[in-house]
Amino acid sequence: MTISKEQLSQARVLVVGDVMLDRYWYGAVDRISPEAPVPVVRVTREEERIGAAANVAYNVVTLGGQASLLTVVGDDEASHKLEALVAQTGIQAHFGRDAELKTTVKLRVIGRQQQLLRMDFENTPKTEILASQTAAFLDLLPRHDAVLFSDYGKGGLAHVSDMIARAKAAGKPILIDPKGSDYSRYQGATVITPNRAELQQVIGNWQDEVELQTKTQALRERLGLQAILVTRSEEGMTLFDAAGQVSVSAQAREVFDVTGAGDTVIATMAALVAAGLTLREALPLANRAGGLVVGKFGTATVSYEELFA
Repeated sequence: MTISKEQLSQARVLVVGDVMLDRYWYGAVDRISPEAPVPVVRVTREEERIGAAANVAYNVVTLGGQASLLTVVGDDEASHKLEALVAQTGIQAHFGRDAELKTTVKLRVIGRQQQLLRMDFENTPKTEILASQTAAFLDLLPRHDAVLFSDYGKGGLAHVSDMIARAKAAGKPILIDPKGSDYSRYQGATVITPNRAELQQVIGNWQDEVELQTKTQALRERLGLQAILVTRSEEGMTLFDAAGQVSVSAQAREVFDVTGAGDTVIATMAALVAAGLTLREALPLANRAGGLVVGKFGTATVSYEELFA
């Protein structure tokens, strides 16, 4: 299935969710510390990238679609850095600010092309700022062809059930990258995209493909979803819908880094669905995009040319 660059450029995706700033400190590791048995990293280079829902929106834009980003951040150095980085991407940003919120930062220390340490800085937003996000959501909704909720469990989607109901009433396809073990809040969405481990948290273990299908379809029907797309790493992906299930094989030639691969998969699905494709038509392309991105380091994206090469 191919879609023209022109069609994709008209596709408008509203991305709602938690954002974060990804910081990378690269360095040389030449010795072990005399204070403790840990490597000493002599930092030689620093890099900052947009992460979480911001990376999802960036994936939509890199592919050639249009993306708006609705989120809540703090009023701190990290939030202003994040806003400046987002401004360079072509994403339409709508940042709610909470002075008491610490903008999520993930700091990764890299030595010899390996992640040695990750440090997270974060807290949870107050409910008032999240409530104001709903008003902004209602304003943005009519101008978009699909809605993508990127849930990283940081508190930015406390009102997700209400937003899903509004989007559904407006007839918009709703795609969700879920978090946690309670999926009832995603009731009525078009599709959710858990990975294997995330799905296991919700439906428990399965012995074989038949049990996986039975349990996943039961969950889909209980939540009133059109589909559940399970990303299964080396086993590829499986889409469960009312017509049954369809699987695609993993396409990575060389797995270099799986960071952000789920972001790329759901962003590609959302952009293609916004452009008019069905979930089944979009599936092999989203799978291909995921395969391309794991061959790159860190949170990465895929272009239209790469996807349709």
